[in-house]
This record gives sequence, structure tokens and C-alpha cells, in this order.
Amino acid sequence: MLQRPATNCFLSLWEEFGSASLKSHWTSRPRRCDLIGSQERHSTRELRFLVCVAAEWWIELSWCSASPRPSLSARKEVILAHGVQESLETDGIRRRWSRRSCVWTVAAEGVPQGTGRTEAASGMLLRAAERQRWMPGWARLAHVTAEAELKVPYADELPSRQAQLAALRDTEEFDVLVVGGGATGAGCALDAVTRNLKTALVERSDFSSGTSSRSTKLIHGGVRYLQKAIMQLDHEQYLMVKEALHERANLLEIAPHLSAPLPIMLPVYKWWQLPYYWAGIKMYDLVAGIHCLKSSYVLSKSKALELFPMLKKDKLVGAIVYYDGQHNDARMNLAIALSAARYGAAVANYTEVVRLLKTKDQQSGKEKVCGARCRDVITGQEFDVKAKCVINATGPFTDSLRKMDEQKVANICQPSAGVHIVIPGYYSPDNMGLLDPATSDGRVIFFLPWENMTIAGTTDTPTSVTAHPIPGEDDINFILTEVRNYLSPDVEVRRGDVLAAWSGIRPLVTDPNSKDTQSICRNHVVSMSDSGLVTIAGGKWTTYRSMAEETLDTAVKGLGLTAEPCRTVGLMLEGGKGWTPTLYIRLVQDYGLEKEVAQHLASTYGGKAFDVAKMAQVTGQRWPIVGKRLVSEFPYIEAEVLYAIKEYACTAIDVIARRTRLGFLNVQAADEALPRIVQIMGKELNWSQEKKTEELEAAKKFLYHEMGYRSRSEQLTKTSEINLDYQEVVRYKKRFHRFDKETKGFITTVDVQRVLESINIHIDENALHEILNEVDLNKNGQVEIDEFLQLMSAVKKGQVSDSRLAILMKTAEETLDMRGPVTVDRSGGGV
Repeated sequence: MLQRPATNCFLSLWEEFGSASLKSHWTSRPRRCDLIGSQERHSTRELRFLVCVAAEWWIELSWCSASPRPSLSARKEVILAHGVQESLETDGIRRRWSRRSCVWTVAAEGVPQGTGRTEAASGMLLRAAERQRWMPGWARLAHVTAEAELKVPYADELPSRQAQLAALRDTEEFDVLVVGGGATGAGCALDAVTRNLKTALVERSDFSSGTSSRSTKLIHGGVRYLQKAIMQLDHEQYLMVKEALHERANLLEIAPHLSAPLPIMLPVYKWWQLPYYWAGIKMYDLVAGIHCLKSSYVLSKSKALELFPMLKKDKLVGAIVYYDGQHNDARMNLAIALSAARYGAAVANYTEVVRLLKTKDQQSGKEKVCGARCRDVITGQEFDVKAKCVINATGPFTDSLRKMDEQKVANICQPSAGVHIVIPGYYSPDNMGLLDPATSDGRVIFFLPWENMTIAGTTDTPTSVTAHPIPGEDDINFILTEVRNYLSPDVEVRRGDVLAAWSGIRPLVTDPNSKDTQSICRNHVVSMSDSGLVTIAGGKWTTYRSMAEETLDTAVKGLGLTAEPCRTVGLMLEGGKGWTPTLYIRLVQDYGLEKEVAQHLASTYGGKAFDVAKMAQVTGQRWPIVGKRLVSEFPYIEAEVLYAIKEYACTAIDVIARRTRLGFLNVQAADEALPRIVQIMGKELNWSQEKKTEELEAAKKFLYHEMGYRSRSEQLTKTSEINLDYQEVVRYKKRFHRFDKETKGFITTVDVQRVLESINIHIDENALHEILNEVDLNKNGQVEIDEFLQLMSAVKKGQVSDSRLAILMKTAEETLDMRGPVTVDRSGGGV
């Protein structure tokens, strides 16, 4: 039973942050006390839950002013110092653990025992609430300077991949071998090497080639998880949100060039939802504490439409805007891996584990994992990598490595596929996202600006584990349908507007240490097998650093490694040093780059952007002086391909998908850039003509299957019936015959070029081949009349948009019509 001072504290917070609908929901449920009317009886779980949340918030406020600020593990040790408590005590609020819930508590120091301590604790909470009112929206992390405490050297030059492979082969024994080059694996490698542990990392494909490059691009705590935490009184989910929000702040600070805050609008179409969502979003701000990016706010209907003019107006009541982070996920993953390499870790992509190495422990007689047999995927060479500790950070492939350790072990990974699509940037404002909190099937859909495009997703479908997930047509159409529900009727989002689509596999896991092995763990799981294999599975992108910290803590403790404390809080990642918001101006002034290209280089490479600019070739034009683009509509330049090789890019897919993001933004543009990319890489890496052809075909196959090119191109092949009326068929046939003057029944690049030149439009012959190839379903180098009618039918139905051939032929027809024969009365002549 809590005493009245604690109740007064709770009621103050309740009145400040609680909505009427929330109060009604909780107070109307059976066996709940009247929280508003009674101050005598208040032993309910709701009361405990919100008091403990406020108490934990106060702990963070108290520690934020400490210099240096204690680490996450140190703070946990202080909070847990009193051990397990069976109940809330009157001499202070403590943390109580149980199988289903736990309560955060804090005791007031220097206050006599008894009710006075409770009253003092309550007063602290009230002062904390008061402090929140004047606290600035963005507060930088109050952590120690991580670099100053590091005892490991930092390399100015990245070792080559060959040097890294040599280190893997020649090193007698590593302290830690990390298997997996995603965000978590790279995070483990960086954490280990900065603890002064001899570290290695191997990845069978490219860094971030799996789930880590196929996210929603958000750095977030999870608004929906907080909603569940409050409504279900689930403290585990609350702690997960709190941890993610703290990690969000850290990630925004250590990689400012790759990440930024993003306002996200939550449109409201029912009056009762406005206070309900407002209360939830305000709680999100409250949990973030000093790490709140900016305070959320409410918008009127008119203001919401002003900021997001594409929004559906009908029945719109208003909107709530809150802030989360956004990042370039693949580049962020790469920055973590490259940072680990600079601090001395031997990291190698395209190096797979063939089997685990084991040795017999002299004391126990049991087999212990002591390394791995690895194979260079590019050369096929195999070698052993010895290590005191092997960490399994393989994401969806977690169980594959666990079965190398113990064949009969039960699976813990339950994969789920999430599909995203990219549509043109004009469908969303430049700096405002949209959240649909409740789709038709209970999911959440984000609609976000990203890299001058608009990204929408995601889905959640059980799937099988594969290295090459393919986005399904049903999932693409589901996302489009949900997006249309929130956009104005005059903004027609068509299937043909989808420029790229991808599927990522979420590695949802069950806890192998739990009695209930069928239940999905909401957070990550760290476990160690009898043979010493440490596994980290599950979790979120945002919390990769804290997951890595916990994994290394487990390894150090369980295997008796000698290591320094974790140093990754506040540790700047590759490119973070030297970056400023105005860095691009210096790139324009010093090198003569286009402004858009300079901005792209600054936001992609940070302080390393100058190294890329130095490699840029002279254009031969008045402006820009340097920086030849790979494709005209995107700011990627040829020098980035050369720099990508220094960043361990080994294939053309690495360049279009992860060093640049061209394949994720527009598959057709990526397809156009491929020949030049392969040419540059071939020259730099001494590829044979056969190797160049192989790389080109592999990259095209990647775009076709994994990036949605197949789904886009099949919009034509699936249109077996030409859905045009008689007049439309006549009109389009007439347009076709403007080019097919010889009535052959088909047109070629020669026919198109002849007509275009007659109206002073000049297009390169190679470009014309690409334009016709988009429509040439038979791939015979010509476009038949039926193929053209299928194209126009698909354009009419919205299955295809921005068809260059359709636009060119329409433009030519209109121009020729304007040039029709001059009538006699206008010619000045006559009989």
C-alpha cells in the first residue's frame, strides 16, 4: 500500500500527462480503484507502473549532470544494488523483479526512515516533472569523451582487404572472432576492439548485405511498443523503449552526417483520438527525458494540410507531430565496420565460416569452441582463424551457426519478412514523415521522405530464411492501398510509381533459456552454449550498440577474458569527425563540385568527403569543374566507385546497393549506371572481360529479383488483355504509325531517332536502345504494335508510369500536329 504523498505525486503526473480517454479506460476496468476520486486506496498495478516510470525518469535526470556520466552497465548496477524486493516499501521506492513485471524505484538519500522518505521521494518526482517544463528540447549526451579513454591506436589509412585477410590467416589467436557483418556484428567488433581485445570479424557476403540494409531507415524507440507498455502494463516493453530512445540519442551524435531528426505526423480523423494520441506521444517525450530530440506538438487541420498538402482532407480533425531519427542504414553499418578496422580489428567481407573449430577443455573434458574454419568466397582459399571467443551475430542465420556448434539444438529464430517500396519524392514533403498507427490488418505503416524519394512500409509476414528475399506483389499492393487511404483523392498513387521494392527478414527470436520456448522475445537474446559459443539474436537497429555491449559483457564474464570497460558510448564513427552542416560549401569552393553533389558527399562520407572529391575527374565543362555523374538525375559520381573499392566493395552489387543507394532508390537508374560501374571496377581490380560480363549479369539479376525490377517489368507482361476502348486504340495506332512510316508493324531505334530529329530532339543511340528495351517484351530489338498498345493500356491503368517511350512518342505527335500544313487563307496566297 503506497502512502498519500506518493499518490499525490502520481496524481500530479496523471493530471499533467494523462488523457481523459485513458483515465476512463483504466478506471472503468474491473478490480481497478478510482484513481481520480480516491487518494486512500491505491495499490493497483497502474499506480505502481506510472510512479516507477516517473522515478526512473528522475534517476536519469539526476545522472545527466554527473561528469563523467556513469556507463549503462554502471547505472544498472547502482539501480539493482538493493537486490530483489517483494513489495514497494515505505522507506523509499525500490526495484522489484518478478516473472511478469518489475518496478523501478529509488530511495531518497539523507532522509529519515518512515513516511518522510516516501514524501521526499515524491517531492523529487514532482520537481523532476517541473524541470521537464523548462528543459530544452534537445540536450546533448552528457558522456565522457570516449576517444580520450581509448588505449588502442587509430589508423589514418584503412588496411586493404588483402591485408585484412593476411591478418586473419597469420594471427596466432584472436581474443574475439565475430561471425556476421550486419549492424550487431559490426557493433560487437567495434566494442571488442575498443576494449583492447584482439578482434576479428568475418562476413560471408558484404557488410550490411542482409537485414541491416533493408530497414525502414528509422532510428526510433518504438511508439507502438510504448503504447503496448502502457495499455498492457508491460514494464519489459517500457524498458525496451527507454533503452532505444537513449541509444537513438547516442547514434545521432556519433554519426551526425548519416543521421538526423525527422518530424513524423500522425493525422487524426476522430476527435476522441486527439487527446488519446497526444497523451501517448507526450509520454514518449517523457520517457526520452533529456534525450528528447524536440518536443511533440498538436496541429490544427489547416496547419496540418499546410505542412502536408498531400494529406486527405475529409474528416481530418488535426494532427500530432513527434520526432524520431532517420539514417542511411547501409552506410551506417559500413561506418561501424570501418571504424572497427581503423581501431585494429581484422574485418573481412566475402569470408564465410565453413565449420567451427573445437578443442577439449583440460579441466572439464568438454569440447570448447576455439575458432572457425573460414573460406575466402572470392578466391576459394580456406584457412583457420583461432579465437578464445566466437560470437554468433548472423541475424536470420543464427540457427545455422548454432547447429555447427550442436547439431541437435532447437531453432530459436522465427523469421518475418518486411517489405518496403520507394515512390517519387513528390508524394511527401521534403522534411515530414507520416505514420499510420492502425492499418486495415492492425499493422503500422510509415510514409517517409528519404534521399529525395519517399519510402513506405512495412509488412510483417512469416517467411523462411533466405539470403535473397524477394518482395511480393501482394505486399507491394497492400502498402499502396494503405498509403492511398491517407492521401488526398486527387493524389493518385499508381502501381507504376513504385521505383524500387525490397524485402528484409526480421530475426525474431525465442529465448533458449526460457521455459516457454514458443513465445517470441520482444527484445534481443544473448546466450552462451556449453561449448562457449556466444549468440546475440533479435533486437532492433537502434539498439545495436547496447546489444553489442551486453554481448561482450557476457563473453568477458563467461570466458574469463581480460578487457577494458565498454568505450563505445559517444565514440565517433567513420566520417563523424570533421563533419559540419556547412561542409558541402567547402567542397563546392575547393573542388568545383555541383551543390547537390557536394551535399550528397558531405551527408554520405562526412569528414571523408574530401578524400572522395580528390578522386573526382575533371568534367571538361565550365561547371561543374569535377564530378562526373553516374546517372543524370542522382548525385552519385564516378569517383565514389573508386572510393567504394577502398571501402572493401568487391562486386558491382556492393556499389549500387550499399556504398551508394542507387539500387534502393530507382532500379532503372541503377540498371543504366551498371555498365559504367563495371567498367570502372574492372579497370581498378584488373577484371577480365569474362569477369566483367559475370558481374554485370549478377547485378542485373539482383535488381530484377531483389529490388523489385521483376515486379515492375511484369506489369507489362501481365497485361495480356489490352484494356483500351475503340477510340483509344485508333488514337494510339495513329501515334505508332507516325514512327512506323513503312507500316512494318514494329519500330526500331532508327525509326524513333528519325522522327525525333525531325523535330530537333537529339538522343544518343545507346539511350534510345535502353528506352525501347523497357517496352520490348520479346527482347528482339524492336517494339511491335501489340507491345505498344500493352504499354499504353498499362499506363492508363496506372501499372506503369514515367514510360520514356510513351512520353517521347506523345511529345513528338503533339509537336508534329502543331507543325501541320498551313491553310491557304493564312499563307497569304490564293487563286
